[in-house]
Amino acid sequence: MEAAQEYLKEQNEFDDNDEPSSLPYNSPFRSTRLHIQRSNVCSRAYFVVVMVFFHVYILNVIALLLYVHYNNGPGDLVSGDGGSSAADSDSGKSLPHPAPSSRELHVEDYSQSFSLPRIEGIRVGHVQRVSLVPDKTHEMKTLSLKPLLFEIPGFLSEEECRVVVQLAQLKGLMDSQATASSQEQEESNQPLLSLSTEEVFSLLDLNQDGLLQKQEIVSHSHSQDGTWLSPDNLRQILTGLESCPTGMLTLGDFRHVYDVSQHPGQEKSGKLHSQFKQRSKHTWLFQGPGSHHVLRTLRNRVTSLTRLPSALVELSEPLQVIRYEHGDFSNSHYDSSPSNSETTCAHTRLAGNTSALTEVPCRYLTVLFYLTSVEEGGEVTFPVADNRTYEEQALVQDGVDLTDTQETCSRGNLRIKPTAGTVLLWYNHLSDGRGWMGELDEYSLHGDCPVRRGVKWVANSWINVDPDYHQQARYQRVVAQRHQAKSGMDYQSLSHSDLHQDL
Repeated sequence: MEAAQEYLKEQNEFDDNDEPSSLPYNSPFRSTRLHIQRSNVCSRAYFVVVMVFFHVYILNVIALLLYVHYNNGPGDLVSGDGGSSAADSDSGKSLPHPAPSSRELHVEDYSQSFSLPRIEGIRVGHVQRVSLVPDKTHEMKTLSLKPLLFEIPGFLSEEECRVVVQLAQLKGLMDSQATASSQEQEESNQPLLSLSTEEVFSLLDLNQDGLLQKQEIVSHSHSQDGTWLSPDNLRQILTGLESCPTGMLTLGDFRHVYDVSQHPGQEKSGKLHSQFKQRSKHTWLFQGPGSHHVLRTLRNRVTSLTRLPSALVELSEPLQVIRYEHGDFSNSHYDSSPSNSETTCAHTRLAGNTSALTEVPCRYLTVLFYLTSVEEGGEVTFPVADNRTYEEQALVQDGVDLTDTQETCSRGNLRIKPTAGTVLLWYNHLSDGRGWMGELDEYSLHGDCPVRRGVKWVANSWINVDPDYHQQARYQRVVAQRHQAKSGMDYQSLSHSDLHQDL
């Protein structure tokens, strides 16, 4: 005990004499304890950061899967001749060959709903291998991404090209519609009766309240007789009304708008696009039941290539065959039309907007067949393909309109020379991101260069789709119901020509 007490006394004396910072025992112990606490804090922060990044990664993966699902549409919705909607890899693996449909389509096929798969372009120059006929593989090359454009050489055999041309000649060709001269257009747009501005206003003002409303103009458009007001006048008046803040036109406002509609040339003088011009001959070939087996084969092959539902392809326009002789051409134009509340798709007019002023073509995509080769000229040109941006003003360069293929065909961004058997496929509309048709792709502007030597035969297969999904669904139901009533509950196959004769 005495020894222990002496040791404690010496230790206390040692502590009193030393500085606090030089403690040999307590200081290391406290330093070690603080170090352990800091390590625990760092471990928690590190864990939180890792967990945050992990959750962000999972959310990104889920978002990517949802985007792919809604952009391409679920594969089980593609029926008929359609195949998988997945893009092909660079390894050259062939797409599975879809077996041709062994049965004819019935009413229930047309009343179903479906999505619109798209072929992935990947990049310009990318080549995919597709199997469209037994024991043969075709190479599909991406020519541009804006618009999404593909080229498939050897899509048709020489015999198939020859048969289509002969069928068109047997059917007989007619002159394609060409734009008349400006004087002829002005004369054709003039109404049969000459009325004063006040008289026209009074006729349009149905409720005689002194204010002209949109519905009153639209109601008059249903007559479409052009007796005292032409369709162009109506469109100009409606445009003026929509630009009015109140949404109504007084007599004073109407005088200005009506004067502009009577002299449209003055307003349009600054418009860059020239009027669409075309010089060629064409005809239409039905591809449904009872048609030539080559035409039915082409339709089935288009269904396999586009991977769209057979019912959708079946309800689209017949095959258009065009002949371009020496000097024939078509200025740059769009195959489809932008969606507008004042227009309705021509193919869904039965279930369309009853107040629409005009009917317009709604074509989701274009499949163009080269039936002959051309010695010189006749290329299909895309003036603004893969431009970084699209501006209408850029179509005029050095005072020259790039849409005028007669003068500026060689200045187009992309030109494809006609080669017999080759097919071009491009999308006229963008995707809406939900598996349906979106806005018009302005980069799909295209035309046909003048034929310099030889004769050019082509065929167009258009797939008609209404941008309004519900409108398209209503149309299909109307078609199914009408044909069902006509056939007396006997489910028969539907055809495009039968529908147009019936509807």
